[in-house]
Amino acid sequence: MEESYGTSSFKRNYVKNSSGNICLAKGKSHSTRNRSIISISHFFRTVFLPQGYPESVSEDYLTYQIWDTVQAFASSITGTLAAQAVLKGYGVGDESATVLAATLTWLLKDGTGMLGRIMFAWFQGTNLDCDAKRWRLFADIINDMAIFLEIMAPNFPMVFTFILCTSGVLKSIVGVSGGATRAALTQHQARRNNMADVSAKDGSQETLVNLAALLCSLLLVPIVTGRHMLIWTLYIVFTCLHLFANFTAVKGVIMETLNQARLHILLQEYFSTGIVLPPNVVNRREPVLWSTRRKLKIHLGVSLVKMSAQSFNMEAVIDILKVKKYVLWFDRKDSINISLSVTSDFMDQLRSCYHAELLNYMAEGKTVMLPKNIYYGSDASYQEILTGEEGSCSFVEDTFSQFIQDLHSHGWQTDVCLLGSDEWRTNIHPHTDTLHTKNL
Repeated sequence: MEESYGTSSFKRNYVKNSSGNICLAKGKSHSTRNRSIISISHFFRTVFLPQGYPESVSEDYLTYQIWDTVQAFASSITGTLAAQAVLKGYGVGDESATVLAATLTWLLKDGTGMLGRIMFAWFQGTNLDCDAKRWRLFADIINDMAIFLEIMAPNFPMVFTFILCTSGVLKSIVGVSGGATRAALTQHQARRNNMADVSAKDGSQETLVNLAALLCSLLLVPIVTGRHMLIWTLYIVFTCLHLFANFTAVKGVIMETLNQARLHILLQEYFSTGIVLPPNVVNRREPVLWSTRRKLKIHLGVSLVKMSAQSFNMEAVIDILKVKKYVLWFDRKDSINISLSVTSDFMDQLRSCYHAELLNYMAEGKTVMLPKNIYYGSDASYQEILTGEEGSCSFVEDTFSQFIQDLHSHGWQTDVCLLGSDEWRTNIHPHTDTLHTKNL
């Protein structure tokens, strides 16, 4: 008998001994040296990679982890330079410095960091799930800014505490956005419900990298001490490496779920050619340095209080909500608001954003291409669908189901909604036909 460990080259052969029992065979197909190499490779594979790799993780796992390792090493080196500068600012080596002053500065830095962590999680908590790649890169850019402030701080002793507190706030934001987006990316990479294993092995890889960076720092610190030009040169070099590695890492992630950015790219192509792009193409086009840019902004899960400030017929709104489970309207000239029914689900949210993206596409003056497998009989009747009284509503009704089928056939997932909806939902009282809006 032969057994193998997953898809690795590590194998064992078993034979029957003279007593008829199972006995481990002494393989002769590989030399002792080759068997040792395979054993060492198997050891490191089990220590630093998730069990079942590569089948247990997403296809982009290795690319992301390689560049994530590079950025972690670069960040550790610049962090060492910053730590040395902060210790100098605290007064290490200065006989006039006091323990009390250093302690107060340390406490103020930690306190402002705690407040910054709470405020940032309040303002951006939901967006971290929806735009994990963009916020992941944002976290590393902010981290480099914080390190820059710490290296610079000792040169300004009068405002040293203020600069350090600002750095503390930035690093607290890094902690929230970096930790949350790392969890989102880990969830994407785990393909066998093995999120804990993937996260643990990611921690082992990072620890190994930090250990290597620590050894390099032990050699580097005596060389750079007191040499400001060399410190800034190393900071610039490793910061550029850090940002490049992070950008390459997040661009290499291929997510099959839909957020506003990926849906916008998908529908821009779908409305112009009738073709659904695969996840790898859309992810390459997804912006990771800025938010999605449209002619009309789309707000999902909006309260009807905004509608009440405009002249909308209540009975018409009720009829629409009963049928479609969402109502869509323009707020000023640059915004599309979407209010959702309390009975709406993820698919209703996706349909409403599909509708809003169609209006945005038409507002840009572009010609909508008839999708595949949809036939109206003639071009004239098709144009009437888009420009008639029903307008875009009929187009959505006739094409959305086919769009969903095309999504599934190309490997997209629609069971997870990352469209960034707010929590306002509208309920229609059955006996009075009045509207009641609540925040879930």
